[in-house]
Amino acid sequence: MSLYRPPPDPEPPQIKEEQEEICISHEEEPLVLKEETETFIKKLLKCDTCGKNFQYQSKLNRHLRAHTGEKPYFCVTCGKRFSQMIHLRKHIRIHTGEKPHPCSICGNKFNDMSAFKSHMRIHTGERPYSCSTCGKSFSQMIHLKIHMRVHTGEKPYPCDMCEKRFTNLINLKTHIRIHTGEKPHSCNICGKTFRQNSTLQTHLRIHTGAKPYSCSACGKRFSHIKNLTTHSRIHTGEKPYTCSTCGKNFSQDLSTMKSHRRIHTGEKPYICSSCGERFSWKSGLNFHLRIHPSEKPNHCST
Repeated sequence: MSLYRPPPDPEPPQIKEEQEEICISHEEEPLVLKEETETFIKKLLKCDTCGKNFQYQSKLNRHLRAHTGEKPYFCVTCGKRFSQMIHLRKHIRIHTGEKPHPCSICGNKFNDMSAFKSHMRIHTGERPYSCSTCGKSFSQMIHLKIHMRVHTGEKPYPCDMCEKRFTNLINLKTHIRIHTGEKPHSCNICGKTFRQNSTLQTHLRIHTGAKPYSCSACGKRFSHIKNLTTHSRIHTGEKPYTCSTCGKNFSQDLSTMKSHRRIHTGEKPYICSSCGERFSWKSGLNFHLRIHPSEKPNHCST
């Protein structure tokens, strides 16, 4: 695979190593001329835009591209452009599949050193990036930046279809599937599809019977963390959901309180298909169906 290379930046002049030049001032004090000369050269190689100093012209030229936006190196496969050759070389590995940095613990391979170092923190447990507000720590800087939006309230990713906003791009992409109807994650056992991989993994427990969440008080196990949280309130007595009309508290989720509110609203969403009578709760409809001979729920044919 060939790479386009623009004319190289001029390399710094090769300075022959010499003994340090010493001269004597009028006050008989030795002066180190070479050190002063090097300092003077560094001051000359200064970025006019941000004031940063550079020792070599090639490094200054490379830095200037950050201000000009110039990207002289491009990929001959996809045309993507880069400001530095090292970034192009890393990119090329996407096309070649080269992954020169293997993990000696799990065998995973990575195409650049930064991704490899980030991966190693999974094994070491290192979390060098911590939140200054709540102290929570993270293995990657990007995860800390996303977390900080919890405190700042920043939601920089808006949905173009409903204007709902999100703290990170992954959540936005997942949300957009509500509008598009896309469900790219399918169960290989029953074929049911899901918008999120995490939802698929939860669904698979129906088939496997896995119950990874256990109650620390009684040992009962659950397939979903939500069910464990609700169950734990039996032991703690917590009732976090309150009816705004009568003040009654509930330990279960909002769907339970929604059912309770029908006492106040008079809503009757369950309809008998035979006579049209309406009921506030499903249990009321099921009891009513027994008056219709053709719909007795426990009718015996013998």
